[in-house]
Amino acid sequence: MAADINEQPAGYARLLEPASLTAIAQVAAVIAERRPKHVVFTARGTSDHAALYAAYLTEIRLNLPAGLASPSAITVFGARPDLSEALVIGVSQSGGSPDLTEVLRVARASGALTLAVTNNPDSPLTAAAELAIDVVAGHERAVAATKTYTAELLALLLLVEGIRAGDGRLPADERAVLETLPELAESTLADPLPGQLAARYRFADRMVTTGRGYAYPTAREAALKLMETSYLPSLAFSGADLLHGPLAMTDPDVPVLAVVGAGPGGTAMRDVVAKVGERRADLVVVGPADVPGAAARMPVPEVDERYAPLLDILPVQRLALALALARGEDPDAPRGLHKVTSTL
Repeated sequence: MAADINEQPAGYARLLEPASLTAIAQVAAVIAERRPKHVVFTARGTSDHAALYAAYLTEIRLNLPAGLASPSAITVFGARPDLSEALVIGVSQSGGSPDLTEVLRVARASGALTLAVTNNPDSPLTAAAELAIDVVAGHERAVAATKTYTAELLALLLLVEGIRAGDGRLPADERAVLETLPELAESTLADPLPGQLAARYRFADRMVTTGRGYAYPTAREAALKLMETSYLPSLAFSGADLLHGPLAMTDPDVPVLAVVGAGPGGTAMRDVVAKVGERRADLVVVGPADVPGAAARMPVPEVDERYAPLLDILPVQRLALALALARGEDPDAPRGLHKVTSTL
């Protein structure tokens, strides 16, 4: 897992090479020409959080309605929705889950434009789709996904911005900013604080993670990583939903990990953080600036909020790794889990 985490800056660099940019641009241009009326994502696990990030991007940057499909509606209940005006995107590291493949097959049969975003261009998901994007993350050693997750994030960002451009080609100023990502990721991963914070949570019974907007998928992925590597029950909420009831369970014995960025989503989190502080919860923040009431902050560079999830998750991955080791667990082989999970 440590090796996979440390390879992420190189993964960003690969996706930003001309060959990868051109391949994604070609897919984006086809989609822009087809002009879908709405976008439906289908994914599971970690990839579901990447899809949620892309849904935010789609609605904010493309002004298109976007949502996440429920694969069981098709595979278990036999639903056949009319997706003829939709772009349906399957996101999966392995591309091997039968239910996601079936969603794309049914969507394509109904007339939808379908796209597979995977780390395996020879997968069944890719075969079922009309279009495909390879996230070129390379072989991932650990069961817990890290570098494939961030590769999916960046590939989906490049896709959405390419669609927005119309011809798939990113503006020069956007490319220039994105080219700094590998260096920013390197500096983020070099910070020792996430490993030091593991002692803080070693004996925790549960945790809450929270964020708003683009940060909400990061909060969900953080909770998943903590659960699958350290077996620490972790509940993820959007900042807005946290205030609608779950806030009541936070107290000094329930640590809260909040993702607080520099843009509108981060601003919207300020009231949430204040309310958590009133509950005297042990609050740690992931973000570029100190937040009043937080006991500690895992620092990340300040970037456009669209890019922040590509950096915010890095210290959380390192925290999950260190915490698993501190609790005497093996983060490379979580009990009961396998690299490819097949759901029907």
